[in-house]
Amino acid sequence: MTKTENYHLLIQLSPLFRGITSEELETLFSCLDVRHRNCRKGSYIFSAGQHITDIGLLLSGQLDILQDDIWGNRRILERVAPGEMFGAAFSCAAIERIPISVKATQPSEVLLFDYRKMVTTCSSACEFHTQLISNMLQLLSRKSIAMMEKIGNITRHSTREKVLSFLSQQAQLCQTQSFDIAFNRQELAEYLAVDRSALSTELGRLRDEGVLRFSKNHFELLNQA
Repeated sequence: MTKTENYHLLIQLSPLFRGITSEELETLFSCLDVRHRNCRKGSYIFSAGQHITDIGLLLSGQLDILQDDIWGNRRILERVAPGEMFGAAFSCAAIERIPISVKATQPSEVLLFDYRKMVTTCSSACEFHTQLISNMLQLLSRKSIAMMEKIGNITRHSTREKVLSFLSQQAQLCQTQSFDIAFNRQELAEYLAVDRSALSTELGRLRDEGVLRFSKNHFELLNQA
């Protein structure tokens, strides 16, 4: 646990470990045989085509969950921030070859857990292990809801509708009409499954129409579109 001591507060605050004390974490991590991994920017934690049994927790840095088609077109399915879980859906589903990759977009540190040890309580049937299972099920449900919301964005008919749907969702999440998003222009285009030049053109039109203002990744929604 020496490599993760500096992250104990982050780990405790992570929804995955909600309701589990620092002392209980020590016992739980021994039970789960937790592995710590440093990842260089651009390196892959998981690659498409792999069979995985691990669930990850990001301690520091940033990860993107990516999907490439056979022509090499890339989409960002999800961006993972410190304290968030990744890989759980594919590990728990026991998929033979995962269709996604998980890439470090910044120097990152992760913890990896074998999901089979996470979902199977130990012989002592620790109450905090049961809490962990409950937390993971709740997080998987939330991720499913978030994916449904994303599908609602990218299935809009036009680039304009996709952009407005995404920005409206972000404003609602932040509870303000002035907010930052996690993506640069190329990343946002990949996330929304649109052409980058079309995205830039549409953002310019929306700005000129007085619908929004923006500077880099900061946006302010103004009038009704």
